[in-house]
Amino acid sequence: MGKVDAPVTASVAADGKSQPECINSSNPFHECSDYCLRKIAETRQRLDDEVPDSWKRPPEERTVHPDCINASNPYHDCSEYCFKRIADAKAGSERAEQEPPAIDAGKSDAAEQQSDDNEAEKPDGYPQMTEKQKKLFELQLKMNEARKANQQAMVAEKKRMEPRGESRGVSKQKWLEDRKKKIGKLLDSNGLDMSKAYMLDTQETAEAKYKKWEKEPAPHGWDVFNQKTLYDAYKKRTKNIEIDMEAYNKAKESDPEFYRDASSLQYGKVSKVPEENIDKMVKELKEREEKRQSFSRRRKFNEDKDIDSINDRNEHFNKKIERAFGKYTLEIKNNLERGTALPD
Repeated sequence: MGKVDAPVTASVAADGKSQPECINSSNPFHECSDYCLRKIAETRQRLDDEVPDSWKRPPEERTVHPDCINASNPYHDCSEYCFKRIADAKAGSERAEQEPPAIDAGKSDAAEQQSDDNEAEKPDGYPQMTEKQKKLFELQLKMNEARKANQQAMVAEKKRMEPRGESRGVSKQKWLEDRKKKIGKLLDSNGLDMSKAYMLDTQETAEAKYKKWEKEPAPHGWDVFNQKTLYDAYKKRTKNIEIDMEAYNKAKESDPEFYRDASSLQYGKVSKVPEENIDKMVKELKEREEKRQSFSRRRKFNEDKDIDSINDRNEHFNKKIERAFGKYTLEIKNNLERGTALPD
């Protein structure tokens, strides 16, 4: 590509036509002038200067390996990366050849051996390389193969020298998978599918499952004070109280109005309660009181209190320091707040 000559520019400008390379060629009313043609010529020259020398060189002078995957590109030059790829491919093919052949692959192996022999009989495979380039390329291939062999030997030695790690436990997912496999084998042996897995559970396992299903979640919010929750709490309290059924039946038989209704005339009359039952009631109330006192609830946040901490842990530490040294540092703190402790 060369520059546009001046006579051509003048002739084209005289015709008053728009060039296809002009940036304003899409405008049907545009006519290229000397300025447009000069810009087109400068653009062509800049593009010509930006083309690398390797693209301008004829394909016969390039250096490319015939086994390279980019060998069909007439402007490609093999680099270190290409040589590494070729060496890796050859090493992989050699490992595949070293593996024991299969029984039904005898013919294919024989064909590969014949093709290898034909390749060995061929003349030099690098006609476009000089002698120095050929030696350098062969050395690079050997270095790559040696580096790969050293890496494989090092990994194998590391595995051989390292002690065998003992598993300290089995993950839950793996345990579930193993258990599912075992259950599947048992079901298959008994002619059952996976939906009948519950038939393999023992009586103890089934009872534990039922108890777990029947267990209700703890109440929260307003459900703590509803009738059902209060009744459950009452049953829990009376579960451990011993009842003398003989004394209860005797008291019921001796008093016809043991259970009084609204029409009863025995107002203010109380049946005699044994002293033992009164002592049991007092003991149960004392136990409830002790349990209530030992209960620790979360303290509410005081919004009116001054913030002197950056997080909960620092707030707890400041409380401990205040309990120990608060009375000694009260005057200093007040002076700092008033500003009287600061120098003039």
